[in-house]
Amino acid sequence: MQARRAAARAAGEDLPPLKIGVLISGSGTNLQALIDEIASGNLNAEIVLVVSSRPSAAGLKRAAAAGIQTLALSKEIYADPWDADEVIATELRRAGAEYIVMAGYMRKVHEPLLMLWPNRVVNLHPALLPSFQGAHGIQDAYDRGVKVTGVTVHFANAVYDQGPIIAQEAVRVEEGWSVDELEAAIHAVEHRLYPQVVELLAEGRVQVREDLTVSVDRS
Repeated sequence: MQARRAAARAAGEDLPPLKIGVLISGSGTNLQALIDEIASGNLNAEIVLVVSSRPSAAGLKRAAAAGIQTLALSKEIYADPWDADEVIATELRRAGAEYIVMAGYMRKVHEPLLMLWPNRVVNLHPALLPSFQGAHGIQDAYDRGVKVTGVTVHFANAVYDQGPIIAQEAVRVEEGWSVDELEAAIHAVEHRLYPQVVELLAEGRVQVREDLTVSVDRS
Protein backbone atom coordinates (compact mmCIF):
# COMPACT_ATOMS: atom_id res chain seq x y z
CA MET A 1 0.00 0.00 0.00
CA GLN A 2 2.82 2.42 0.81
CA ALA A 3 4.42 1.68 -2.56
CA ARG A 4 1.13 2.34 -4.38
CA ARG A 5 0.57 5.64 -2.62
CA ALA A 6 4.18 6.66 -3.17
CA ALA A 7 3.90 5.91 -6.90
CA ALA A 8 0.66 7.86 -7.17
CA ARG A 9 2.22 10.83 -5.37
CA ALA A 10 5.28 10.72 -7.63
CA ALA A 11 2.97 10.71 -10.66
CA GLY A 12 1.23 13.82 -9.41
CA GLU A 13 -2.07 12.06 -8.77
CA ASP A 14 -4.49 13.24 -6.11
CA LEU A 15 -4.35 10.72 -3.28
CA PRO A 16 -7.64 9.67 -1.69
CA PRO A 17 -7.90 10.09 2.09
CA LEU A 18 -6.21 7.26 3.97
CA LYS A 19 -8.93 5.28 5.72
CA ILE A 20 -7.97 4.63 9.33
CA GLY A 21 -9.54 2.89 12.28
CA VAL A 22 -8.64 4.34 15.67
CA LEU A 23 -8.40 2.28 18.87
CA ILE A 24 -8.87 4.09 22.20
CA SER A 25 -9.32 3.32 25.87
CA GLY A 26 -9.69 6.69 27.58
CA SER A 27 -10.09 10.42 27.08
CA GLY A 28 -9.24 10.38 23.39
CA THR A 29 -7.05 13.47 23.23
CA ASN A 30 -4.88 11.95 20.51
CA LEU A 31 -8.03 10.96 18.66
CA GLN A 32 -9.13 14.59 18.91
CA ALA A 33 -5.79 15.74 17.51
CA LEU A 34 -6.35 13.52 14.47
CA ILE A 35 -9.94 14.75 14.07
CA ASP A 36 -8.80 18.38 14.25
CA GLU A 37 -5.99 17.96 11.72
CA ILE A 38 -8.33 16.19 9.30
CA ALA A 39 -10.88 18.99 9.68
CA SER A 40 -8.20 21.64 9.09
CA GLY A 41 -7.04 19.98 5.87
CA ASN A 42 -3.59 19.21 7.20
CA LEU A 43 -4.17 15.45 7.33
CA ASN A 44 -5.40 13.55 4.29
CA ALA A 45 -7.20 10.82 6.18
CA GLU A 46 -10.68 9.63 7.07
CA ILE A 47 -11.49 7.96 10.39
CA VAL A 48 -13.89 5.20 9.43
CA LEU A 49 -14.35 3.65 12.88
CA VAL A 50 -13.35 4.35 16.49
CA VAL A 51 -13.12 1.28 18.72
CA SER A 52 -12.97 1.59 22.50
CA SER A 53 -11.96 -1.06 25.01
CA ARG A 54 -14.16 0.74 27.56
CA PRO A 55 -17.80 1.72 26.96
CA SER A 56 -17.32 4.69 29.34
CA ALA A 57 -14.31 6.14 27.48
CA ALA A 58 -14.70 9.87 26.95
CA GLY A 59 -13.11 9.51 23.53
CA LEU A 60 -16.34 7.95 22.27
CA LYS A 61 -18.07 11.30 22.78
CA ARG A 62 -15.36 13.03 20.77
CA ALA A 63 -15.93 10.57 17.92
CA ALA A 64 -19.70 10.97 18.08
CA ALA A 65 -19.39 14.76 18.03
CA ALA A 66 -17.37 14.44 14.82
CA GLY A 67 -19.93 12.10 13.26
CA ILE A 68 -17.62 9.07 13.36
CA GLN A 69 -18.97 5.55 13.77
CA THR A 70 -17.99 3.94 17.09
CA LEU A 71 -17.77 0.49 18.64
CA ALA A 72 -17.35 -0.18 22.37
CA LEU A 73 -16.65 -3.68 23.64
CA SER A 74 -17.61 -4.97 27.05
CA LYS A 75 -15.35 -6.63 29.60
CA GLU A 76 -17.04 -9.93 28.81
CA ILE A 77 -15.87 -9.80 25.21
CA TYR A 78 -12.38 -8.74 26.29
CA ALA A 79 -12.18 -11.70 28.68
CA ASP A 80 -10.71 -13.56 25.70
CA PRO A 81 -8.28 -11.13 24.00
CA TRP A 82 -8.14 -13.22 20.82
CA ASP A 83 -11.94 -13.25 20.45
CA ALA A 84 -12.04 -9.50 21.11
CA ASP A 85 -9.49 -8.82 18.38
CA GLU A 86 -11.44 -11.00 15.95
CA VAL A 87 -14.53 -8.89 16.59
CA ILE A 88 -12.51 -5.68 16.17
CA ALA A 89 -10.84 -6.94 13.00
CA THR A 90 -14.19 -7.90 11.48
CA GLU A 91 -15.66 -4.47 12.13
CA LEU A 92 -12.56 -2.58 10.97
CA ARG A 93 -12.42 -4.57 7.76
CA ARG A 94 -16.14 -3.97 7.20
CA ALA A 95 -15.54 -0.24 7.66
CA GLY A 96 -12.76 -0.33 5.06
CA ALA A 97 -9.86 0.60 7.36
CA GLU A 98 -6.50 0.61 5.57
CA TYR A 99 -4.43 1.37 8.68
CA ILE A 100 -5.10 0.90 12.38
CA VAL A 101 -4.05 3.74 14.68
CA MET A 102 -3.77 3.02 18.40
CA ALA A 103 -4.39 6.24 20.32
CA GLY A 104 -4.14 5.56 24.02
CA TYR A 105 -5.30 1.98 23.56
CA MET A 106 -4.31 0.11 26.70
CA ARG A 107 -4.49 -3.43 25.39
CA LYS A 108 -2.08 -5.57 23.39
CA VAL A 109 -3.16 -6.40 19.85
CA HIS A 110 -3.03 -9.97 18.58
CA GLU A 111 -2.84 -11.95 15.35
CA PRO A 112 -6.43 -11.31 14.15
CA LEU A 113 -5.42 -7.65 13.71
CA LEU A 114 -1.71 -8.04 12.97
CA MET A 115 -2.22 -10.59 10.19
CA LEU A 116 -4.82 -8.50 8.36
CA TRP A 117 -2.84 -5.27 8.69
CA PRO A 118 0.86 -6.29 8.66
CA ASN A 119 3.02 -3.24 9.36
CA ARG A 120 -0.16 -1.19 9.24
CA VAL A 121 -1.03 -1.12 12.95
CA VAL A 122 0.50 2.04 14.41
CA ASN A 123 1.09 2.74 18.10
CA LEU A 124 2.11 5.75 20.15
CA HIS A 125 4.35 5.31 23.19
CA PRO A 126 5.12 8.08 25.74
CA ALA A 127 8.86 7.41 25.99
CA LEU A 128 11.86 6.93 23.73
CA LEU A 129 11.75 3.22 22.98
CA PRO A 130 13.40 0.89 23.71
CA SER A 131 13.60 2.69 27.07
CA PHE A 132 10.68 2.57 29.48
CA GLN A 133 8.50 0.03 27.74
CA GLY A 134 5.13 -0.90 29.16
CA ALA A 135 2.04 0.89 30.39
CA HIS A 136 3.76 3.45 32.66
CA GLY A 137 6.39 5.02 30.42
CA ILE A 138 5.96 8.56 31.73
CA GLN A 139 5.99 7.64 35.41
CA ASP A 140 8.87 5.20 34.96
CA ALA A 141 11.01 7.80 33.20
CA TYR A 142 10.17 10.39 35.83
CA ASP A 143 10.99 8.02 38.70
CA ARG A 144 14.32 7.16 37.08
CA GLY A 145 15.23 10.84 37.03
CA VAL A 146 16.06 11.02 33.32
CA LYS A 147 16.88 14.42 31.85
CA VAL A 148 15.47 13.55 28.43
CA THR A 149 12.53 11.32 27.52
CA GLY A 150 10.09 11.66 24.66
CA VAL A 151 7.56 10.10 22.31
CA THR A 152 7.82 7.16 19.91
CA VAL A 153 5.53 6.25 17.03
CA HIS A 154 6.03 2.68 15.86
CA PHE A 155 4.36 -0.21 14.11
CA ALA A 156 2.88 -2.75 16.50
CA ASN A 157 3.85 -6.38 16.24
CA ALA A 158 3.51 -9.50 18.36
CA VAL A 159 6.08 -8.26 20.92
CA TYR A 160 4.81 -5.42 23.10
CA ASP A 161 6.52 -2.05 22.36
CA GLN A 162 9.13 -3.60 20.08
CA GLY A 163 7.77 -3.01 16.59
CA PRO A 164 9.62 -1.01 13.89
CA ILE A 165 10.08 2.63 14.91
CA ILE A 166 8.70 5.27 12.51
CA ALA A 167 9.43 8.50 14.41
CA GLN A 168 10.69 9.77 17.74
CA GLU A 169 10.86 13.19 19.35
CA ALA A 170 12.73 14.05 22.53
CA VAL A 171 11.28 15.95 25.48
CA ARG A 172 13.67 17.62 27.90
CA VAL A 173 12.72 17.16 31.55
CA GLU A 174 13.03 20.56 33.19
CA GLU A 175 14.37 20.82 36.74
CA GLY A 176 11.61 20.90 39.31
CA TRP A 177 8.91 19.52 37.05
CA SER A 178 6.20 17.40 38.60
CA VAL A 179 5.17 14.20 36.86
CA ASP A 180 1.99 16.00 35.76
CA GLU A 181 4.05 18.70 34.06
CA LEU A 182 6.11 16.05 32.29
CA GLU A 183 2.93 14.29 31.20
CA ALA A 184 1.56 17.55 29.77
CA ALA A 185 4.77 18.10 27.80
CA ILE A 186 4.66 14.54 26.48
CA HIS A 187 1.04 14.88 25.39
CA ALA A 188 1.74 18.17 23.61
CA VAL A 189 4.34 16.39 21.48
CA GLU A 190 2.02 13.43 20.88
CA HIS A 191 -0.79 15.66 19.62
CA ARG A 192 1.55 17.22 17.05
CA LEU A 193 3.69 14.23 16.07
CA TYR A 194 1.01 11.58 15.63
CA PRO A 195 -0.97 13.42 12.91
CA GLN A 196 2.31 14.18 11.15
CA VAL A 197 3.17 10.47 11.04
CA VAL A 198 -0.28 9.51 9.79
CA GLU A 199 0.12 12.10 7.02
CA LEU A 200 3.46 10.49 6.08
CA LEU A 201 1.59 7.19 5.78
CA ALA A 202 -1.15 8.84 3.72
CA GLU A 203 1.51 10.12 1.31
CA GLY A 204 3.22 6.73 1.00
CA ARG A 205 6.46 7.97 2.53
CA VAL A 206 7.04 5.15 5.04
CA GLN A 207 8.67 1.82 4.19
CA VAL A 208 9.62 -1.07 6.49
CA ARG A 209 12.92 -2.63 5.47
CA GLU A 210 13.66 -6.35 5.65
CA ASP A 211 15.69 -5.78 8.82
CA LEU A 212 12.57 -4.22 10.42
CA THR A 213 13.97 -0.72 10.46
CA VAL A 214 11.92 2.05 8.84
CA SER A 215 12.83 4.49 6.07
CA VAL A 216 10.92 7.76 5.78
CA ASP A 217 11.00 9.77 2.55
CA ARG A 218 10.79 13.45 3.52
CA SER A 219 11.75 14.81 0.10
